[in-house]
Amino acid sequence: MPTRRIFLKNAGLAMVGVGSAPLWLERALYAGNAPSARKKILVAIFQRGAADGLNIVVPHGEQRYYAMRPTIAVPRPSSGDPQNSAIDLDGFFGLHPALAPLQPLYQAQHLAVVHAAGSPDPTRSHFDAQDFMESGTPGRKATSDGWLNRALPPDETPLSPVRAVAMGPVLPRAMRGRNNALAIESLNTFQVRNDGASKVFEAMYGSSSDKVLNGIGRETFDAIKLLQSIEKQPYQPAAEYPASAFGQSLRQIARLIKAGVGVEVAFADIGGWDHHVNEVGAQPSQGQLVQRLGEFGSSLAAFWKDLGDRMADVAVVTMSEFGRTAHENGNRGTDHGHANVMFVMGGDIRGGKVYGDWPGMEDHQLYEGRDLALTTDFRDVLSELVEKHLGNRDLRDVFPGYTAGQQKFRRLIGA
Repeated sequence: MPTRRIFLKNAGLAMVGVGSAPLWLERALYAGNAPSARKKILVAIFQRGAADGLNIVVPHGEQRYYAMRPTIAVPRPSSGDPQNSAIDLDGFFGLHPALAPLQPLYQAQHLAVVHAAGSPDPTRSHFDAQDFMESGTPGRKATSDGWLNRALPPDETPLSPVRAVAMGPVLPRAMRGRNNALAIESLNTFQVRNDGASKVFEAMYGSSSDKVLNGIGRETFDAIKLLQSIEKQPYQPAAEYPASAFGQSLRQIARLIKAGVGVEVAFADIGGWDHHVNEVGAQPSQGQLVQRLGEFGSSLAAFWKDLGDRMADVAVVTMSEFGRTAHENGNRGTDHGHANVMFVMGGDIRGGKVYGDWPGMEDHQLYEGRDLALTTDFRDVLSELVEKHLGNRDLRDVFPGYTAGQQKFRRLIGA
């Protein structure tokens, strides 16, 4: 069944979905009247632009890393300059110093790293690579829906109108599909501002003979009322988020989760990772990468702190369309590469470890002689999160055509 879209552009509203699920939370009740059962929640974060995994989680035990990046490599933890040096994780890998806010989560075994991971498709096109990862079908352009929409577990109970939410003005590729999903640019603008127009639209959709349009219309206004009720409640986060768009996206996702209104999957993205020039300044504490990582790490750490014990039900996974070249270029930057790094964070994550098989960085070990080789398909990681965290065991539907390696990460989640 094709996806129908409703965009009330002047109202700051966007909803995508099909079907006519039952109304949920009668007339937008707040958390006090919400169902008590807490479902598992998966938050996916996309780093758009191809982040440099080799400078994010630094292989400081790999001599070739320093030979290939004489001016942009992050110094070893033993360099004597803690402010600019990698933060050691396991004697071989270390975090970029700008990710210091994440170190306590790693030490507490709530944050895991998966290195040399990503899409097996060889494209170096941002558009194609992002499309393949968000569809969950690398190399296949005909897939109409996204992996995160397909990951929603089947449910016979009444479904929340905010079951699937993405922060931003447009629903991302990963969230499109048969299950209803919302694109929310901001909680305080997700509304029909003119009450008269609201009643006209609601009546129009409610009386439509098109069952799909009728269902979507009712769900849309149900979502509006629910989100408006949340926005009216006093709210003070338990952590200070960066004022950036990404930081505020995570703040709003946390607010929805804490309100207990039925969020099951959420999506946010952070752009600005395509660092062909000036990736690193005169010091690792300078340059474009450190600015982006500072925002990224601080936002994730604030999200963890803000949710508190609710993180027992939440898992966060990060990904980027591909990595960067092993060699630095002539502009203190890097070019489009292949394998990358993923982070997985949550209360049921077996963290405190760098997962994945390290391929090495000798010339004969590099992919096409220039890039970090891929040893972990990103679907190895996502499939465990979908199956063991969300509880959706139909992986053939979530990742069609994918079979190899599905047992590789059966160890990432557990008590």
